[in-house]
Amino acid sequence: MSDVFLESAILLGGHIIVWFLISIFLKRNDVADIGWGMGFVLLCTYLALMRPIHPIVGVCYLLTFIWGIRLSFYLYKRNRRKSEDFRYLQWRKEWGRSFYVRSFLQVYVLQSMFLLMIISPVLYAASFSTSYWSIFIVAGIVIWLIGFYWQVVGDRQLATFISERKHKEDILKSGLWAFSRHPNYFGEVVMWWGIYLIVWPLPGSLVFIIGPLTITLLIRYVSGVPMLERKYEVNQAYQAYKKQVPALFPRLSSRSRK
Repeated sequence: MSDVFLESAILLGGHIIVWFLISIFLKRNDVADIGWGMGFVLLCTYLALMRPIHPIVGVCYLLTFIWGIRLSFYLYKRNRRKSEDFRYLQWRKEWGRSFYVRSFLQVYVLQSMFLLMIISPVLYAASFSTSYWSIFIVAGIVIWLIGFYWQVVGDRQLATFISERKHKEDILKSGLWAFSRHPNYFGEVVMWWGIYLIVWPLPGSLVFIIGPLTITLLIRYVSGVPMLERKYEVNQAYQAYKKQVPALFPRLSSRSRK
């Protein structure tokens, strides 16, 4: 098992160096967000080519690959005509002369560590030479598809709203955004719990619940919801919306309307 994690860590190390150099060349650090999804794609592609593929890990590779490709392409398409993301611009100002060192360590290296933790259930599955089909594979796929729906539809609804809104201060409160302030993030969390469920039948898999737990905690309390909502601290409409609609996990009924 250890060799799978070691190989993945080495490969990921080269991956983040490449993206860090790209960020310097383009003078925009938000390419790290595109590199994030592509890191998962890289590991799954490498392991699929170098190791035996059995039912559990094969399904995990496929679902992770689809998620990573879609996310990276979506972020590239969203950001290509915009200036650097406000979060990275703020760090660029705050870090001053130490920007490049802190950027490499606090964005790229730290990101790769979290990536390894999140994908750890898949890496663990890759350490087995054989497995079998089970009801957990079917259940995990169903859960993943639910999460994929929430993320894709949530992103699409947001993109449409932004392109059509009349005022910059307007906020989206309809569709999936009436049930959760961040349905796209919710979908991402659900997808990783679905992947973990697929791995569940493997002996010793309980340890690797750290994967979905990490992405859940990161999105809810660290790099997802808190950082994004900081942008709307002075938006009164958003603060009212915040009181009505939960941050991540959707409520069963919808009272908020656009």
